Amino acid sequence: MHHIALVTTSYPDGRPGTEAAGSFVADFAEELSRRVRVTVVAAGTEDEVSETGTVCIRRFAVPRLPLSLLKPANPGHWGALIATMKAGLNAVERLAAEDKPDHLLALWVLPSGYWAQRAARLYGFSYSVWALGSDVWTLARIPVVKSVFKNVATNAARRFADGVELGNEVTSLSGADCRFLPSTRRLPVVQGKRLVTDAPYKLAFLGRWHPNKGTDLLLDALSQLDDESWSRISEVRIFGGGPQELSVRRAVAFLEAQGRPMVVGGYLDKQDAAELIGWADYLLLPSRIESIPVIFSDAMQVGTPLIATPVGDLPQLHQKYNFGVVAQDISSDAFAQAIAAGLAGSPDSHSEGIALARSDFDLPKIVDRFLQETGLDAQRPGD
Repeated sequence: MHHIALVTTSYPDGRPGTEAAGSFVADFAEELSRRVRVTVVAAGTEDEVSETGTVCIRRFAVPRLPLSLLKPANPGHWGALIATMKAGLNAVERLAAEDKPDHLLALWVLPSGYWAQRAARLYGFSYSVWALGSDVWTLARIPVVKSVFKNVATNAARRFADGVELGNEVTSLSGADCRFLPSTRRLPVVQGKRLVTDAPYKLAFLGRWHPNKGTDLLLDALSQLDDESWSRISEVRIFGGGPQELSVRRAVAFLEAQGRPMVVGGYLDKQDAAELIGWADYLLLPSRIESIPVIFSDAMQVGTPLIATPVGDLPQLHQKYNFGVVAQDISSDAFAQAIAAGLAGSPDSHSEGIALARSDFDLPKIVDRFLQETGLDAQRPGD
């Protein structure tokens, strides 16, 4: 049986917020472990080795989590960044020396891909990288880091990205082919989901309260809806957390003072997230920058239409699947118009496209595709 090691900076550990950050990685690892032996090397609060089902998790201690909050442009973060880089490199090289995996999959290009590349060169393994938007839109925009990104991606055995446009950008940056590999997580089954045909409708947002996720656009859009539109809404639920928490709660309080039916809450685990998405007639996705957000496949799994901004691959996916309503542009005005259009229509009209998307974003199919692309779908000689 082949042995594949996943090298990642995001993996859930039970703390609030980490469920969303690394949940799809954990589900990918679990599904992958049905075919091959899997070890995960991940950042954590302390050095420890544990097992979850058939997956071995080797955590290395870093000074600060989540790592996404560390900014190379901030001199105050340099000490933590240097310590993190050393800890990650040591952990991956230690795994390579002690357990000798057949292949390393780095999630994401940086810094995980850099660690995987160093260990692969030292011990003669192959490695692949799986890029997210943060790789390309943030790290690859930094001049010195861009050259490291290119080197890591170019020398990988395979390059993957969780979006079509994103894959094209990785190809352009690296000069080597990058394949689309969607990211999706396995949600608990929500029983009895049926799309409704008549208002009033239930609306929900779930995600980080961050400018990139457009939480402010959503709340501005809700404040622009007229009384007729609000008469077609039974309730709006906003769940998550992040740097915009104060402004989110103030905006929700303002809407409540106007008699609008609002509920606000914190981060949700997978069970509660599935129940919220299942509760909603429309899931709201007001992002400013995305590739294909995991919440898209969440909604398709549960069977809930989306009202979304036209970010990343969503316009292209909408043409294929008709999964809901896509705004004309990324603004609060356009998003308000999209919400109004959704309220004037019927969630049930999107059921056929959602069923097709659910089939295409199937986790076992994604794992099969990864194994085929890397040539690890066959048994090792002697197994």
